[in-house]
Amino acid sequence: MAVQAITVFATISAILIVPPLLVEIATDLDISVAVAGQLATATFAAWAIMGVSGGPLSDSFGRRPVALVSLAVLSLSMLGCAFAPNLETLMLMRILTGLGGGVIPPNIVGSVSDVISPARRARAVSALLSIQGLAAAISVPLVAVLADVGGWQFAFILYGSVLVVALAANFLWLPKEQGQRVRNFAYFSRYKALVSQRFFRVAVAVNVSQRIAFWGSISFFAAYLIHTYDLSVGFVALPLAITSIGQMAGTYCASYVANRKYRALVIAGCGIAGGVFGFVVFSVEMGMWATVAVAAASTGMLSVTFPILIAASTEYSGESKATGVGLMGFSNQGGGMLGAAIAGALLANVGYMGIGYMCVGATVVSALLTSLFGRQFGESAGQAKS
Repeated sequence: MAVQAITVFATISAILIVPPLLVEIATDLDISVAVAGQLATATFAAWAIMGVSGGPLSDSFGRRPVALVSLAVLSLSMLGCAFAPNLETLMLMRILTGLGGGVIPPNIVGSVSDVISPARRARAVSALLSIQGLAAAISVPLVAVLADVGGWQFAFILYGSVLVVALAANFLWLPKEQGQRVRNFAYFSRYKALVSQRFFRVAVAVNVSQRIAFWGSISFFAAYLIHTYDLSVGFVALPLAITSIGQMAGTYCASYVANRKYRALVIAGCGIAGGVFGFVVFSVEMGMWATVAVAAASTGMLSVTFPILIAASTEYSGESKATGVGLMGFSNQGGGMLGAAIAGALLANVGYMGIGYMCVGATVVSALLTSLFGRQFGESAGQAKS
């Protein structure tokens, strides 16, 4: 669990490194913030593609080899970003970051699900996902400080080094699997079995729509604070830390309702609340600290759904738990790709207020979709299918 925690922290830090650096990257490469924001779109797109393949890879070939290869690719891509001479090279490196990082979450949850009973699984999964919030709370502000001190390239070098440490930790301490695993890449058969279930079809749609609001808003929040309140890149670290604590709190609280029969209602209610708060952040002038407080509430509310759906996916996926988690990860990163792209387009054409409208619209759609499987979702709470 300690090795997995280090891996989650390093991986999520690699994904979240771009938003605090958008203004610095845009200035250095002589591009607009909206164009620089498409680095996040490229990362999420690659993450979504590899997230779909990562689960079957892990279930078919084993947790350890998949972890080592994906961490090696992720480490090299992060260090490569630091030496990218132009936007095209940087975009390529971020695509490799998404490809390497997309495999890791389903592999980690699959590893945990292999050894933890269904009764304790939701709490363990939520604990690991809470580390994502911890990574955001620590890494996102630290990235802003590092950029202010040594430039945006320095941040990539430091976090690339952290990933090398995570790779070494997995090589030394991630245990080899006991017994024999079938060494075939059963991609289509695993996904065919999962998507034939109504839960996965609806859960993917619910998560994509809600993550559009989550990732779209946080991708441009730092830039919004810098432009609206004339903050330095270094000072924006404190507001980002506060909002990241909200994300961590939402993820942690999800563990207490992940096995409850009313969890569908929680998903719908928290989603709409988070969307409304997101609208207020980008649309209402209320002072910097009030904006930060509302943003923390928004990210907290929008962070509740994903851990619940991840835990629920292990109830329905049988022996293909990593594949099920990968499918949910695909919806997460697919929402991130769409959210960053839509928010960037709205910013370029409407302004920051457009991102607020996007938050409300996406979360209302998510809440309506949740009702499609509300009863089934409640009846299956705490159960595990074989």
